[in-house]
Amino acid sequence: MGANFLFYFINWYLLFKIDVVVRLNSKISYIFVLIYNIIIMKYAFVNGVVITGGELLRHKAVLVNGSKIVDVVDDNTLPENVLRVDLKGNYLSPGLIDVQLNGAGGAFFGGNPTEEGLAIMEQATMKQGTIGFLPAAATNSLEIYRKMIKCAVSYRPKAKGNFLGLHMEGPYINPLSRGAHPAELIRKSSLKEVEELFGPADGEVKVITMAPELQPEEVIRYLDKIGVVVSIGHSAASYEEAMHFLNGKKRMATHLYNGMQPMHHRNPGLIPAIFRAKPFAGIIADGIHVSFPMVRLAKQIMGESLMLVTDGATPCKIGVYQYTLKDGRYVTIGPDGKETLAGSAISMLDAVKNCVQSVGIPLAEAINMAALYPAQSLSLEDRLGQIRRGFEASLIVFDSNFAIKEVYFKGEKQI
Repeated sequence: MGANFLFYFINWYLLFKIDVVVRLNSKISYIFVLIYNIIIMKYAFVNGVVITGGELLRHKAVLVNGSKIVDVVDDNTLPENVLRVDLKGNYLSPGLIDVQLNGAGGAFFGGNPTEEGLAIMEQATMKQGTIGFLPAAATNSLEIYRKMIKCAVSYRPKAKGNFLGLHMEGPYINPLSRGAHPAELIRKSSLKEVEELFGPADGEVKVITMAPELQPEEVIRYLDKIGVVVSIGHSAASYEEAMHFLNGKKRMATHLYNGMQPMHHRNPGLIPAIFRAKPFAGIIADGIHVSFPMVRLAKQIMGESLMLVTDGATPCKIGVYQYTLKDGRYVTIGPDGKETLAGSAISMLDAVKNCVQSVGIPLAEAINMAALYPAQSLSLEDRLGQIRRGFEASLIVFDSNFAIKEVYFKGEKQI
């Protein structure tokens, strides 16, 4: 019995503590380990630059066991029996997370909510290296919102997994800062209406953008209670109103600068309040929604609270939002021919590239803005956003030109 116990203990040590090199003379044990490698997909990423936690790590190996990262170790300490994935000098980073995405791959969930649309968005974003996203449901009728929520709940058992839930961007916003949101669909909330809307959601609504200066305090308290992150956006709040809201529980700010009244030295408004309170704030770094010098200013002030979002769109001719791609961004065109900026045409990795090349943010920090900080904003930082022991093996490989080479989701290669 003692010999058998020792045998199984040594095998356990090999399989789950593979950062220590253990050599066995037993051929049976060696074959057992190789079979185990194949069955549970144990492998190591080598010969690349690992980006995690704001650092670029060289001469490291990332060990993956099934769907989890086992460890990050010196590449010269790898056990011989571990399968190797050659990164060929490319970058390996955590998968990216977009907390505000209108549509992708031709599917615009906010205008035409279907399970098929969510499946298309999951596939399209995965190819771009986005391993987590929230479809943004812009201001619409309550009937459409109910359909969105019902669809999200029914799709959950079938989801690939990078669909993380919904971001309701409306309808409780301020008409003064509505942007492309239809004025006739903007509403003031009531506790009864919000309870009825969110009751069947089964936790699928993760974020709601609203203008808190126009909403009853009891509505915001209810949303806090059920765990929905309330984000200030499309708001005309005064500085005092914004500070009152931002001093509450966990808060966010939706696409910084956009859908907000401009700063004024006598009437500072929302933006300086965001700069002071420093909630997690998304910013669209496409150079169109926000100029790169203003991205730089926001980063200097906000530090680790500034995260990247795309507010990405896709061509759509169904429903309230008729998106048209024009000059590198999406617009809606009114009956009078007036164009309104309505969404970006960039991916999350494009946003990272822009931050590095046009804003001057170091690559490792730009990845934090696209992975770690979004994960923290959604309270997912215990499993996503970094390459660390025990974290989900949802990783991307890209080259020096920011071209995606490979995507891994929960340890499985996607592209």
